[in-house]
Amino acid sequence: MEFFRIVKAKVQESDIQRTLTLSNLESMSNDIFVIGDQIKDKASIGGVWGEFTLTRSEIKGGLRFALAECPNALCWTVTTGFPPDPNSIVIHLTINRLQKDSSFIEEVEEFLDDHKDCLLEIYS
Repeated sequence: MEFFRIVKAKVQESDIQRTLTLSNLESMSNDIFVIGDQIKDKASIGGVWGEFTLTRSEIKGGLRFALAECPNALCWTVTTGFPPDPNSIVIHLTINRLQKDSSFIEEVEEFLDDHKDCLLEIYS
């Protein structure tokens, strides 16, 4: 399954890569937080789905975040410069399932809405 949010903010790829770090995770989301070891682009985090290792990778256009041990292979990208809206930030979240129960989908939607709001605060 895949989910999208468009953040109406004009930024460059380098801005995303420079400002969205694991050391300032709390400014990117109210739903996940560092709970343990943090080494450059990997941190132990907690959140609504439990405890995971969150990885951060620089990619063309921005960043990819992934929950390493997640049974749904949940990951999301924060990018700019590409469709569906090249002049905005696009958040694209995926899981490796075709269907999930409605409560999980609601949690994903709430996570994305919060992430979008946080990015609007950072880049406004």
